[in-house]
Amino acid sequence: MSDEEDALLEQGIDRDEIRKEMSQMSFEDLHKLRDKLGTKVYNAALFGIKKTKVVKKFKRENKNRPREESAKKQVPRFREVIPVRKLQRPRDPRFDRLCGTFNEKAFKNSYSFLLDVKKNDLKKLKKELENEEDPKQIKKIKYLIQRLENQLREEERKETKSAKEKEEKQRLVQAIKSGEKPIFKKKSEKRLVNLVSQYEELKNSGKLKKHIQRIRKKKLKKDRECLQNSMSE
Repeated sequence: MSDEEDALLEQGIDRDEIRKEMSQMSFEDLHKLRDKLGTKVYNAALFGIKKTKVVKKFKRENKNRPREESAKKQVPRFREVIPVRKLQRPRDPRFDRLCGTFNEKAFKNSYSFLLDVKKNDLKKLKKELENEEDPKQIKKIKYLIQRLENQLREEERKETKSAKEKEEKQRLVQAIKSGEKPIFKKKSEKRLVNLVSQYEELKNSGKLKKHIQRIRKKKLKKDRECLQNSMSE
């Protein structure tokens, strides 16, 4: 029992009687009574005192011992016993928006020296091939030479294509400046021009026959796959 209730009982006043009398009083009289008695005594007389839960604290006899916990305390469902370090995924600048957009022209200007590096590597590999006697090493060097030659050939093809596109843009701008009607080539016409230039390039390098054989093999393989699929169905 609280001190407020003890004080009321000492005066010979029961809480039920107080409630009955207060139920007949007006709101204004109740407000005055609360100011006169005080909020704490007023609430104790009307509502009673809420009993506060006493939390039992366990003390350790020795500070080096583990702390004693109450068995009534609910254990969390997921408990991190061993802290696991979160692995941060590596960022790929090609697909990360934070790294900005790819500018091909700026990339070529910044890394144009790589073309010279590849050419020097190709010369060194060809010299190594002349002095090498181990068959496995010869095979490896030949593979590297072919890969570098393909990369250099692809770079040359891209440069030729960009030069033609630049020339085409300049032609259209010149036609507009001179007051003529600009003629835009269709995709089919551009494709035909590219095929003709590719044919001339392969013919001059002596690789036209090899290129045609590769295309035929590719087409034959595709036809076989289509035939097998149709037969399985």
